[in-house]
Amino acid sequence: MLKMAEGIKRYRRSITIALALIGIGLMMYYDYCDTACSYLKGDLWGIDLKWVGVAFMTAIIAFTVFRQTPLVRTLLATGLGVELPLYAFQIQNDVYCPFCLAFSALVIASFLINYEVPSVWRENRRWMWLYFLGEVNVPMLKINKLPLLLVSVLGYLVILFSFSGSVTPAYGQDKSHSIPSLGQGTYEVIIFTDYFCPPCRRIDSKAESLFKEFMATGRVKIIFVDVPISRVTPIYAKYYLYASNARSDADYILHVRRTLFDAAQIKHIKTEEDLVNFLKEKNIVWKASDERSVFPKLSIMIKENKIDATPTCIIKYSPAETEKHVGTDEIWKGLTKFRSHLAITKK
Repeated sequence: MLKMAEGIKRYRRSITIALALIGIGLMMYYDYCDTACSYLKGDLWGIDLKWVGVAFMTAIIAFTVFRQTPLVRTLLATGLGVELPLYAFQIQNDVYCPFCLAFSALVIASFLINYEVPSVWRENRRWMWLYFLGEVNVPMLKINKLPLLLVSVLGYLVILFSFSGSVTPAYGQDKSHSIPSLGQGTYEVIIFTDYFCPPCRRIDSKAESLFKEFMATGRVKIIFVDVPISRVTPIYAKYYLYASNARSDADYILHVRRTLFDAAQIKHIKTEEDLVNFLKEKNIVWKASDERSVFPKLSIMIKENKIDATPTCIIKYSPAETEKHVGTDEIWKGLTKFRSHLAITKK
């Protein structure tokens, strides 16, 4: 154990830089969704926490390279305080971000690697509680033996009064109306997606044949719910509703969804004018309706089902039996299991 501690101290700078680089990589990867796009978001004075995290780890690297160990330890102690309200936010909303938790683990590991036993402990043990996180000297402010606990508390207070987080996306209207659906029956399959989410496009395409099988049984009702993770999604959702209002046959609706996914992820269309032109080019017809009366119902479904990532699939076997699947792989497993159930219970 002693040799390990000595080895860590010897390579402390290199390990700290490596952990910081991993942290930056985590935040960059978090910005690109793979199997599911998370809606758990937060900002500090309007700045996305992902970029705050990148800036934080960049500063750690810079101070480490220039051998500014006191500043590294001060930043890491601040980071410990910052993490506490973020933990509380996730616990309170019962939504946990694996990227955020992994980033937090990196901060804690970096702090432990750079930890040094405070001299105060050897001088006066009555103050051990105040210095258990260590101490730091700040020559430029003529401060010696500053308890890092105070720095951590400062970080806690800053994030407490400046953090803004959101878990459930909403369209923000106040009326209610019916949501378009395909098929009918006692079973329900609800698909929550965002047109700008790459995994959503993949599972939507892969599962299209299954959707048709389900509807052919005459026992399954399928509902597609557009989740406004992207700020442009409400425009796409509006034209999905318009198209559903013009024609309600399954083949056409599925074609509309493919077209909207292409508009978002291949053409990268961000304005209503460009979207309208693209839909006309693809021979998509629509009939205007009051989308403001449908959006609140979508928001209610998103909130009631605790949707915090896309794609998500809710399969209702009965009022008492519901399954929730998140991510492309889990959704595919859930849908194929549901297909087997339909085959077994076929009348």
